[in-house]
Amino acid sequence: MSVKTELTTAPRFVDLLRHGAVRGGARLRGSCDDPLTPDGWAQMARATADAPAWSLILSSPAQRCAAFACQLAAQREIPLRIDPALAEWQFGAWDGVPFAQLPADQLLQLWTDPAHFAPPNAEPFAAFQARVRTAWQTLLQSNEPHCLLITHGVVIRVLIAEVLKMPTTALALLEVPSANLTRLCLYPPPGQPSLLFHRSFE
Repeated sequence: MSVKTELTTAPRFVDLLRHGAVRGGARLRGSCDDPLTPDGWAQMARATADAPAWSLILSSPAQRCAAFACQLAAQREIPLRIDPALAEWQFGAWDGVPFAQLPADQLLQLWTDPAHFAPPNAEPFAAFQARVRTAWQTLLQSNEPHCLLITHGVVIRVLIAEVLKMPTTALALLEVPSANLTRLCLYPPPGQPSLLFHRSFE
């Protein structure tokens, strides 16, 4: 396919929405299932207020994602699917522990080289990365014109890195604030997925 033909072919889109602010303060949350704060609900409402008509919503099963996803899907009459593959990285013994109580040097290792450092009993990063990439490949093979994924910070970093071909050591360079919205553009093969925008509504 020529570049000219590719650019005139209607693309599909995937939006990635991180959950809003969560009760309990700054801590690692994998399986730790704290709910959204009222401000977190408001953040996500602002992020989706002027959004297009999505054809499908996919959500992590965590209540900080799924509760808003259920409300949004019902309000806009959009099909919703809860996908366990979009769950956050599971942090093992560090799950639910406030950042201030974790060793600063090891926390830095976690963010800068997750492939080679993980908390005790954590989900191996390679396994986490593989399940997120499998979900992404399944989505690429679908015919949905515009999907919304409501998920978590590390999941979104892995997906953006997959599109931009970034190494795992660069994940910490991607800022993903609460209720951040990212749009990825998908052209038919052999077109490559691309990053259209990555923005915070705060």
